[in-house]
Amino acid sequence: MFITNQLPTATLELKPAVNQAFNDFQRLSVEDQLGLLWGMYQNLGCSLAPTPAGAARLFLTQGLLHRIKQMPATEQLAAMQDLLQETDSPISRQYGLFTLKTKLAFWTQLFDWMSTGEVSPVAIASSLSSSATTLLRMIALLDLNEQISLFNEIIDQMGVAPLAA
Repeated sequence: MFITNQLPTATLELKPAVNQAFNDFQRLSVEDQLGLLWGMYQNLGCSLAPTPAGAARLFLTQGLLHRIKQMPATEQLAAMQDLLQETDSPISRQYGLFTLKTKLAFWTQLFDWMSTGEVSPVAIASSLSSSATTLLRMIALLDLNEQISLFNEIIDQMGVAPLAA
C-alpha cells in the first residue's frame, strides 16, 4: 500500500484571476495545455524553483523520468497527455504520489530535457490555438507570484491519486 502526505489542493484559495486562468486552462485541448505549460515554463524559467530541488525529490522522480526518457517520442507525448487528462495509468499513479515540490522537480527536469532534445519537446507556442494564445497572454499579465501559483496548481492537479477512491 502506498501512503502519501499530499493535501488536496482544492482546499487552497486561489486569487480570482488565477482561478479563472486555471479554469480556462482546463477547457483547452490537451495539446494546447501541454503547449501552454511549456510556454509558461519558458517564461518563468528559474523563478519556478528558487531553491534547487533536494536530492530526495530528484531521487523520487528519476525512475519515472528515465522511463519517459526511454520511450519513443509518441509515447513520451502520450505519457504527458495522460498526466494532464488524469488517465489511470502506471505513470499517472506514480506521479499522483508525488508532493507538489516533487512534481515541480519532475516537470523542471522534463522541461530541461525538452530544451536539450533528450525528450521530445511539446508543441511550440506558435502552434497554439487562438484560445491558448489568448490565455498565455492573459497569464503574462499576472504578477510573478500569481503565475507561479497557477503553474503549481496545474502540475499539482495532474496524475491520479492512487489512494483516492
